[in-house]
Amino acid sequence: QVQLVESGGGLVQPGGSLRLSCAASGSIFRINVMGWYRRAPGKQRELVASITSGGATNYADSVKGRFAISRDNSKNTVYLQMNSLKPEDTAVYYCNTVPYRNNYWGQGTQVTVSS
Repeated sequence: QVQLVESGGGLVQPGGSLRLSCAASGSIFRINVMGWYRRAPGKQRELVASITSGGATNYADSVKGRFAISRDNSKNTVYLQMNSLKPEDTAVYYCNTVPYRNNYWGQGTQVTVSS
């Protein structure tokens, strides 16, 4: 059983940066694809970035060129570096497998982009 705990969110001005971390209580080494999802107020949850065990990445068009996902299997951690943040990036961010598993959802971390 894997438990995922997200951290690193906060309040940032437009154009700023944040780095999110997702720590897994169990080994994610055998999990092929990990992803970062977000849910904005009044919107459906969306997958914004994913990474395979081999390091191949994929991004939603809305974050391409601004966000970077990475993983450190030795630390059981997945990261999301977010640059050039926009108000529309405001959401609760979660990590999970891709496709997601309902029993892996954590509490998420709130990201608020506002001046």
